[in-house]
Amino acid sequence: MGLVRASLRFLRTPQVKATAIALLIVLLALTTWFTSPRAVALHNVLHHLNFLPFMMAGMLFGWRGAVKAFAFGILMQSPIIARHWSHWPMDAQDQLLELTIFGSAGIIAGLLADRERVQRLKVESTKRELEGVYTELRENVEKMKRTERLSAAGQLSASLAHEIRNPLASISGAAGILKRGNASQENKQECLGILEKESQRLNKLLTNFLDFARPRLPRFQKVDAISLVKSVTVLAKHAAIRQQVEIVDELPDNLPLVNCDAEQMKQVLLNIVLNAIQASPGGGRVVVRAFKIGTILCIDVSDEGSGMSPQDLDRMFEPFFTTKESGTGLGLAVAANIVEQHGGTLRAANNAGRGMTFCVELPLEHTQKAVATL
Repeated sequence: MGLVRASLRFLRTPQVKATAIALLIVLLALTTWFTSPRAVALHNVLHHLNFLPFMMAGMLFGWRGAVKAFAFGILMQSPIIARHWSHWPMDAQDQLLELTIFGSAGIIAGLLADRERVQRLKVESTKRELEGVYTELRENVEKMKRTERLSAAGQLSASLAHEIRNPLASISGAAGILKRGNASQENKQECLGILEKESQRLNKLLTNFLDFARPRLPRFQKVDAISLVKSVTVLAKHAAIRQQVEIVDELPDNLPLVNCDAEQMKQVLLNIVLNAIQASPGGGRVVVRAFKIGTILCIDVSDEGSGMSPQDLDRMFEPFFTTKESGTGLGLAVAANIVEQHGGTLRAANNAGRGMTFCVELPLEHTQKAVATL
């Protein structure tokens, strides 16, 4: 196989191509010389075949190659033309004129081929320059991403340290009271309750942080959107009853299957619905809607709470941002990250009257989308 490739490379060299053109000119001249002058038709065919080497020389070697081939062709054909001149001068003049026309055509083809080669070289040069610029740009983008990730990691670390400090202070205080041993039974129970509550808070905080920092890749499968939404409202029903809030789903009779990770999307929707329940006053309603717009599945969750200020809306999906006293500020950040991994978007806006609406938009068919993770 290697020998065949080497042979093909050799046959493509300029020297071999030039030799082949020269041999064709010689072959045509010799064949014409030894062909009987009475075979007029064959002479005409052989004479007109001289057009081929001139055109080949022009296309392969440019106008200079065509001039050399034309000169060599005239040299090889000159004995034949001289022989004809003595017997059929008109035919000899026609042959000379036709050879000149063939040579001129080869030179014109060579000029066009040279121009095309120059243009191709310019295009290739521009392509190489663009590839260099693209490579440099990609390296700069990667550097920016690394810098951004390091900056985000620093901010997250500082926020995490701040969030951990409060429960640790409570745990330390309760442990100090228990250590002194002079607390009443009631105080002991209160301290144990603080230890349990703050330990759970720390566990939840770290779990949410890990979910945000190292999100699991989605396992995509075809999921019934209506069943997905109904399962979330059923799970949230107990929290709604405890908060004295009515939870309602407004769903069409049928929706197309959506390509997503059912468990992750259930986590996203449950987080949003529970937030809506907590934001709604007693006697309020939380409405969950699902509908299709083109190739996008939209799931809206609306509450009747007090809404949020424009400043808070801008920061809503930032890690550790929360307006709740007991919140970790990572739930919505994790939800937004999951939706982004699905190639979708998570948006929030205040309603015209009261409350606000969260909108999850998912493509029905998953497409790859780069997601930056820490």
